Amino acid sequence: MPLKRRQFVKTTGIASLGLITSTFTACTSDAAQKVENAVTNTPALQAGIKDFGIQLYTLRDVINDDPKATLKQLADFGFTQIESYEGDQGIFWGMSNKDFKSYLDDIGINMVASHCDIHKNFEEKAAQAAEIGMKYLVCPYVGPQTSKENWKEVTDKFNECGAICKKNGIRFAYHNHAYSFKAFSGMIPQDFIMENTDPELVDHEMDIYWVVTGGADPIEYLKKYPNRFRLCHVKDRAKSAAADEDFASCNLGTGTIDFPKILAAAAENGMEYFFMEQERYDNSSPMKAAEVGANYLKQIKLS
Repeated sequence: MPLKRRQFVKTTGIASLGLITSTFTACTSDAAQKVENAVTNTPALQAGIKDFGIQLYTLRDVINDDPKATLKQLADFGFTQIESYEGDQGIFWGMSNKDFKSYLDDIGINMVASHCDIHKNFEEKAAQAAEIGMKYLVCPYVGPQTSKENWKEVTDKFNECGAICKKNGIRFAYHNHAYSFKAFSGMIPQDFIMENTDPELVDHEMDIYWVVTGGADPIEYLKKYPNRFRLCHVKDRAKSAAADEDFASCNLGTGTIDFPKILAAAAENGMEYFFMEQERYDNSSPMKAAEVGANYLKQIKLS
């Protein structure tokens, strides 16, 4: 069975509260035409991002059946990088780390990072990642915490993971969700996380969709914490979504998020890796969503 969002969060062994549900609603239709229109009508969409990737969770409903065929199709779409996640077959999709890298080399894709369970065999994962030249291991989710003290425990754990990664010659990062931008106990958790993680040990992966959904401004955070956000998820938000609707992603270029502006600011403030991600599909398939996303990213100019 393909790994669903609730199962994925449970697999990581991190979340204790606010588990993600799989509430899916319709996104904007005629996605491909709208992407084409957006590209035509937006002056900033010109040169394109040279290297861009995809978070494999986008393909969760198909990748388990044939990981190699799925990855080959992604390469054909123009993706040159991937960020994996820890599903039923592990972050290397049933292969050894070296065999997985060898296959990716054959099809012209670089495995930059992977989301993973930071509470299970983390040192082993860091060693395996380093062995094949990966850059990052990423914590995907921690869930809302019940006290400031609990948030401090989270940041202490992140610093610990960062030290393990540094020892192995790679980096550690945390991927945000909307909850960390919601005021709590006199603070904004995301700011607390940024200020209590050691920049020498911990980077951050900005999920732009979740920043927007959490009511914050991605550009403000990029400028407030320059060179701290090194990876990002490029995930659009449907125009039809209600303000309080969490799960409203849609095909890239058809939603409300101004990616040309945000990604240009990201590049100016230290962003290095751009991964599209999508959690719902516009009356199409995961692979079609990936293809639309690749075509969109090819045309975004970062300067």
